[in-house]
Amino acid sequence: MAACAKGLDRFICSLRLLRSLHLQHERFLSTSVCRLKEEPPKFTPPPKPVIIDKTQTAASLRKFLSPEFIPPRQRTDPFKFTIERKDMIRRRKVLSIPEFYVGSILAVSMADPNASGKTNRFVGICIQRGGKGLGATFVLRNVIDNQGVEICYELYSPRIQTIEVLKLEKRLDDNLMYLRDALPEYSAVDPDMKPVPFSLTGEVPVNKLKVRMRPKPWSKRWERPKFNIQGIRFDLALTEEQMEHAQKWAQPWLEYDMLKEYDTSKLEEQIMSEVQQEMSK
Repeated sequence: MAACAKGLDRFICSLRLLRSLHLQHERFLSTSVCRLKEEPPKFTPPPKPVIIDKTQTAASLRKFLSPEFIPPRQRTDPFKFTIERKDMIRRRKVLSIPEFYVGSILAVSMADPNASGKTNRFVGICIQRGGKGLGATFVLRNVIDNQGVEICYELYSPRIQTIEVLKLEKRLDDNLMYLRDALPEYSAVDPDMKPVPFSLTGEVPVNKLKVRMRPKPWSKRWERPKFNIQGIRFDLALTEEQMEHAQKWAQPWLEYDMLKEYDTSKLEEQIMSEVQQEMSK
């Protein structure tokens, strides 16, 4: 009986083994047939990788060409300005010159030529930008101890260490030299002023402030039409007769002078592309 039981166990084990092998064989045949019927999938190339240049700041998204890069009239492409542009770009790689306009509040740190290792920091409102090429200048004005103080800086001077924009904005006029004759409260800026955040990609805000002037005499006759001043409250400083008298010096024919200004849009695009290529190197 014991021998019969052992033989029966062996027979059952062999049957189970054969059944498992048969099932595996059937599965292999079914999968192979399905593979033969299905067509191979078409090759799809992987998507192109998106390269993000993290070295580019958000400020570079707004196209701004500093006005000193545009040569004066009848000097559109001389050799002098080409060489100067290279020197200006080389200086901008060392010193970060931000975007600013007349009316913006700046803080400039400059090396003291009379004391080595010391710097002077001045905070003021930009009232004028002038000059072309390496001779570009800007004037900052502030009122300190009830006394107006103005400093004219050379934009590409090697003594300038930092230029910080505390408040980026424009004014109604491109020249604010009339602040010399205005009330001192319109030129006073806190020396400890903290930077005001501004949009790096949107439009530059325009401050539509109109100042009140001191009583005459002024440094210039700002009421005359040739200055075309928009930021002064003339109604509070002059009478109607004085305003009518100022209109005698109007020159309306200059509005139709086609040779007074020239189109620099194409020239600005060329210089902009050149500056961007050189700065990216």
